[in-house]
Amino acid sequence: MDPARGTESVLTQAAVLFEGERIAWLGPAAQAPAADEAHDAGGRAALPGWVDSHTHLVFAGDRSAEFAARLAGEEYSAGGIAVTMEATRAAGDYDLTRLLLGRRAEAAAGGTTWLETKTGYGLDVEQETRSARIASSVVDDVTFLGAHLVPDGIDAEDYTDLVCGPMLAAVLPYVRWADVFCERGAFTEDQSRRVLAACRDAGLGLRVHGNQLGPGAGVQLAVEFGAASVDHVNYLSPADVQALAASWGDWNAGTGTGTPGTVATCLPACDLSTRQPLAPARELLDAGVEIALASNCNPGTSYTTSMAFCVTTAVLQMGLSVAEAIRAATYGGALALRRHTGNDADGQRAVGSLAVGHRADLHLLNAPSAAYLAYRPGMPLTSAVWRAGERVPGI
Repeated sequence: MDPARGTESVLTQAAVLFEGERIAWLGPAAQAPAADEAHDAGGRAALPGWVDSHTHLVFAGDRSAEFAARLAGEEYSAGGIAVTMEATRAAGDYDLTRLLLGRRAEAAAGGTTWLETKTGYGLDVEQETRSARIASSVVDDVTFLGAHLVPDGIDAEDYTDLVCGPMLAAVLPYVRWADVFCERGAFTEDQSRRVLAACRDAGLGLRVHGNQLGPGAGVQLAVEFGAASVDHVNYLSPADVQALAASWGDWNAGTGTGTPGTVATCLPACDLSTRQPLAPARELLDAGVEIALASNCNPGTSYTTSMAFCVTTAVLQMGLSVAEAIRAATYGGALALRRHTGNDADGQRAVGSLAVGHRADLHLLNAPSAAYLAYRPGMPLTSAVWRAGERVPGI
């Protein structure tokens, strides 16, 4: 999965050499340099670790009753977020940290080696700052999502001012990204624009929740602001697809060179849970848009950290090949987080692909080929995981 080799690049009878946290060599096993220790993969398939670029992991409480009601025919809206907000505010730091560490470990056990998560269940200055601080101690990328929902009893314009001012200033030391839920029942186009402008001016990278529950302004706003990703993308007009494709104008997908555009992040586990149409991943790829697959792990609409499940769904129901789905769940996620580049000179290791100089993140399947992810859906196929050159224990 070295981007310079192309999407379909597969090496057989291969070996990979780690030196510290970096990949030092990759090639035919018969030509491998000497190493201090060796692990015989026994003919198993090795992939880059999953890069999960969209999660909501800092939460307490349970929303299984909401899930059951939705299966019984109740329409999904963003209102259930308030239920999680109350439970999260009531939990102590210790419990929130313990819960987050457990979800991080669960994700790693399924092959995820790089993990983003968002705030968004605190929704006041103190609680959003607490969520950002806790998240920054556990996961790899933290996103400020104070603009997740307007809490009951607060004027929407006043709350938007709070997000753009005191709340943003308070979380800034702990986050790299900012996001806004531009959707009916959440934030209007104008409010979303204010949030994105304030966060951009504060130096944060941008992401957008957009076009999940119906057509809307999310995609166009994301492209206008040069956001790294727009996530959900269930309801896209031809103009939306065209705008996303145009953002990748000088990008060469074969070599990974040029300026990345706005990644369209598809969240199939959420789509199945909310009974929304699956995001048009095939159409987006064919239009020249880079896509990512992510779990959207959250307590209301996608309570799973299984990236393998997302890959399986993308292959069996969204029209992607196995290679395309794996790329979206690894390199695509890295693009969405702008973690796709890095080398010995700059000290930042690229993730989401296997190449010399990149971070030594490896996912070993208990299967002879990656096709087993779709061929044996739902089976626990992770055999071993290495993260930054260290084997994850207990797998």
